[in-house]
Amino acid sequence: MTSPVERMRMMRERRRKRGSRELRLVVPDSRSRSVRRRVADQVARLVSGEEKDASRWIEAASEFDAPEPRAGDEMR
Repeated sequence: MTSPVERMRMMRERRRKRGSRELRLVVPDSRSRSVRRRVADQVARLVSGEEKDASRWIEAASEFDAPEPRAGDEMR
């Protein structure tokens, strides 16, 4: 049987051949009271019009590689 290190190496190689790669993210812990308070404070300071523009841009960018637009989607 192969070692865990070798199995991980083989798995990463298979993923690379398929055009994928491992990505690790470290994100704030939403279970933490201080993190939830910080997020709530930031949300309270959002400016509605600017956030709508940003949301539209994010939606448009997320569809960049899509083969075709989803039903009901349109650029505003």
